[in-house]
Amino acid sequence: MARVDWRLKGEWIKNCNCAFGCPCDFNARPTNGDCKGVVGMHITDGHFGDVRLDGLNFCATVDFPGPLHEGNGTLQAIIDERATPAQREALFGILSGQNSAEGTIFHIFSLIVTKMLDPIFVPIQFQFDLSGRRAKISIPGVIETENEPIRNPVTGTPHRIQIVMPEGFEHRSAEVCSARIASTGEIKFTVPQGHGSLATVVQTPEGVAA
Repeated sequence: MARVDWRLKGEWIKNCNCAFGCPCDFNARPTNGDCKGVVGMHITDGHFGDVRLDGLNFCATVDFPGPLHEGNGTLQAIIDERATPAQREALFGILSGQNSAEGTIFHIFSLIVTKMLDPIFVPIQFQFDLSGRRAKISIPGVIETENEPIRNPVTGTPHRIQIVMPEGFEHRSAEVCSARIASTGEIKFTVPQGHGSLATVVQTPEGVAA
């Protein structure tokens, strides 16, 4: 079966319960043994076949009992309620991994998630300031997560650090920041202070293009 051509360009947030410097990026085990977090994207320019996806947001909350590569994860997709039926189908066509090459981010998620909760369609407030290392996703009754710069423990001044992954399947480079998460939907957890990654990305069926 031929894949549908697609492309997503936009702003990417990944927040989790690990210490600063997400161990997954280093093929290490999660800080606390398990992995709970949220990923989200604001699509500035995108399409799936002939369906335009510009301006839409989507998120996913996840809960893995161990490292991601060991699987057994639970995931809930959260889709912008503004998406039309055609756009919703298009986003599921991407998120399912069925239209992506092996080893790309959405294909990998399709392999490591064993429990897929029913998706929800809600208003998603998305704020993103890459250079300021600040971002926010607000979905009342579902999840509230916010990013801010890591602070020097002595002076309190912002501390800047980046992760560069030339062969990364999620992004090529990201600003590392502090994240807090209050997930109150079907996947419940609270992270007073955890890891955050902010990046601008271009995802395609063949993986990260930029």
